[in-house]
Amino acid sequence: MSQNEPDWGAETEQQLLDAALTLVAEEGWTSRLATMAGKACGLSAGETELLLPQGPADLAALLSRRHDARALEKLAATDPTTLKIRERIARGVEARLAAVAEDETAVRRLTGFLTLPPHMALGVRLSWESADVLWRWAGDTATDENHYSKRALLAGILSGAVAIQLASGRDAALAFTDRRIANVMAFEKWKATTKLKPSAMMDAVAASLGRMRFG
Repeated sequence: MSQNEPDWGAETEQQLLDAALTLVAEEGWTSRLATMAGKACGLSAGETELLLPQGPADLAALLSRRHDARALEKLAATDPTTLKIRERIARGVEARLAAVAEDETAVRRLTGFLTLPPHMALGVRLSWESADVLWRWAGDTATDENHYSKRALLAGILSGAVAIQLASGRDAALAFTDRRIANVMAFEKWKATTKLKPSAMMDAVAASLGRMRFG
C-alpha cells in the first residue's frame, strides 16, 4: 500500500467508533457494544474481532486517542512558547476537556467501564498517553525522571478534571485544574530546592496523585 492510499484498518476503526458512539447511550460500554458496532458497519464477526480484539477496551483507546487528537486541533492556533509553563498546561487541559465534552454521554459510560478492576490499568495507561500528548505540545523535552513525574502528575489532573466536569460542569473542572496546577508548581519548586532523589521523588508523586484524584 502506498503512503497516499487509505489505511482500511485505521479508517474502519474510526467507523466502528462512530457507530459505537451512536449505540452507547442505550447499550453501555460493554463487549456487546463492539459487536453491535461491527454489525452497524456491515462487518463480519471475524472482521470486527480482527480490528477490535479486546472489544470495548479497544474502543476505549480509540475514543481517548480521538480526544487527544481533537485537543491538539484546538491547540493548533496557540504558540506554547508565548505562554508560561503553568499556562500551557492549563490551556492543554482545557482543550482536552472541550474534546471530552463533545462525547459526554459516551465518556460517562466509559468512565464507569474504566473504574472496574479489570480495566483500571487501561484507564491509567490512557491518562498517561493523554498527559504525554499535552506535555509534548507544551514543549517538554525532559528525558530523566522528570519525564515520568510530569506525566504522572498531569495524568492525575486530567482524570480528576474529567470526573469533575462530568459531575459538576466545566467551570468546576477548570477551577480544580487551576488549583492542582498550583500544587504541582509548588511541588516542582520544592523538589528543586531539596534536590529530591528519583526514588524518593516517585513516592512524593504517588502521594500527589492521591491528593489530585481524591482532593
